[in-house]
Amino acid sequence: MRTPPRTAPRTRTLASLLLLAPLVTACGGQGEGTDGARTVTVTVGYQSKTINTVTAGTLLRSLGYFEQELAARGERDGVTYKVDWQDYATGAPITAQMTAGKIDIGSMGDFPLLINAARGKELKQPTHLVSVTGYNLRGGLNTIVTAPDSKLESLADLRGKKVSTSVGSAADGTLVRALQRAGIDPDKGIQKLNQQPSVGASALQAGSVDALSQFVAWPGQLAFEGRAKALYDGAELKLATFHGVTVREKFAHQRAGVLDDFLRAQQKATSYLRDQPVAAAESVAKATGLPAEVVYLYNGADGIATFDPALRPELIDALKQDVPVLTAAKLVGGVDVDAFVDPEPLRRISAAAGPAYPAATGARSRLWLKGADRTTAYDSPRELLRAVRAAGGQVRAGYVPDAVTGTPWFADKAVWVAEGAELRAFVTPAGAAAYVAAHSGGGARTVTYEEALGLAGSPA
Repeated sequence: MRTPPRTAPRTRTLASLLLLAPLVTACGGQGEGTDGARTVTVTVGYQSKTINTVTAGTLLRSLGYFEQELAARGERDGVTYKVDWQDYATGAPITAQMTAGKIDIGSMGDFPLLINAARGKELKQPTHLVSVTGYNLRGGLNTIVTAPDSKLESLADLRGKKVSTSVGSAADGTLVRALQRAGIDPDKGIQKLNQQPSVGASALQAGSVDALSQFVAWPGQLAFEGRAKALYDGAELKLATFHGVTVREKFAHQRAGVLDDFLRAQQKATSYLRDQPVAAAESVAKATGLPAEVVYLYNGADGIATFDPALRPELIDALKQDVPVLTAAKLVGGVDVDAFVDPEPLRRISAAAGPAYPAATGARSRLWLKGADRTTAYDSPRELLRAVRAAGGQVRAGYVPDAVTGTPWFADKAVWVAEGAELRAFVTPAGAAAYVAAHSGGGARTVTYEEALGLAGSPA
């Protein structure tokens, strides 16, 4: 699998960007075009394949909300605003471009955000975290997977094995922490290969690595396509992980009004995603080439991610706990998280933002039928399985939450446990085995998906 090329060419050459720089510097704190410049280009870096950033990237771009906000601003101040959307595979090149003054606003995961903060300070191009896109309070956005026919059943089996990850990413952080909890030295206990997600996915398929630790949406995509199975659910760490929006400090000061426009547009995109999750999943799938069913697993109703721009205390605390991991890997010398986080821009627009987003309900099963523009929620995995039986060949995807971590997974890829009349789903074999061991007295046992369908019985 190859990482797709950037979807949008630069709208300006380096020379023209350098010519524009003095004009931007002269425009003042609010960026209202007082320097007489007639055209201003805002450069946004995003990751189309990292689908928990869609409200600040792929989906936002397709909806045109940012351009609409800027058009209204342009009518007021007599300036033509243009948006240069730049698509990258990871957060690292976005940070490189931001610290070079070539990208104004970027979105990336929590670990890359910390590197963004560190590099910005080192290179005298400070940046600030101004909003969140998607998050999971337990860490379920990252997963370790193995080949479908792998004999590996738990983290303990990774000792001495080759594991692919992207060093400096949240997925690498999950791998490090998970190995430490399993009593395995993350540096010496495994053979770690630092690879781009697409390279690691290909290596897993080729058998040149034993496992792959990656962030959304790679684990779900590989599992959905039958090219991997989950070995470790990041939600077992019970430590929040998220994606967010970072902005160059100079740009935020010089174009504060434009930053406000971006955040208002992000909020509109967030509301669209929450109100129309199937349409949003289809839109993102069309733009990225990812299966819509995979996009929905993460971004849909009751999905793995919750979308809310708020800078929640739990997320900021998790960010602080990430710093020692990056420091130990010698990727940063240290980060002042409190100085990096800037809640003021969100505060500025909060009065007009309306009520806060409702908390995610979670822990519900969902069924997506072919041709349907919405999914149906069920209170238990058993009810979901009954609906699957009734729907026959009309099922597009079924989703069930892990009985312990709550992480949603594809029903036909989950590990099922039968216990009396109850049917429970688990993301990993290890999770199911641990439950069975703790409930063997009640007759708990693992069953196949087909057996679980049979045990669910006919629709009520």
